[in-house]
Amino acid sequence: MCAGAVQIRGTGGRWLVAALTACAVLTSGCTTSVDPDELPGVYRNVKTGGEITLDSGGMFTATAVSTDGFSGPADFSGRWEFLDNQGSSDFVYLSVDDGGLGRTAGIQLYTEDQETVYFRHDPDGPPNLVLTRVAAP
Repeated sequence: MCAGAVQIRGTGGRWLVAALTACAVLTSGCTTSVDPDELPGVYRNVKTGGEITLDSGGMFTATAVSTDGFSGPADFSGRWEFLDNQGSSDFVYLSVDDGGLGRTAGIQLYTEDQETVYFRHDPDGPPNLVLTRVAAP
């Protein structure tokens, strides 16, 4: 047996393997897949008024958006690209035009589904700005 491998013996071990397999199957069916072709549209946070428009040509504009929860709202624009991250959350990478966010060249806009996108400053923390779709292109 190789180092780090676990050997499961007996009936109890079989039940454990069966339970773990069932959990894996059930949770894999609960993930929402995001279709990048369905992402273009206008997303807004009603509370802050911040808005992001993703157009079907791969360009975006952001108006009155605070991406980190600390800085004030900013307007910026550039190109967007959907990245299907197999090991973690899917996200839209926003390549920001020169000067749009100071020295920041790009930022991740996470996708929950085609109806909700959000910024999260702390990878382990809650979203700091959630935007919901208000219009499709």
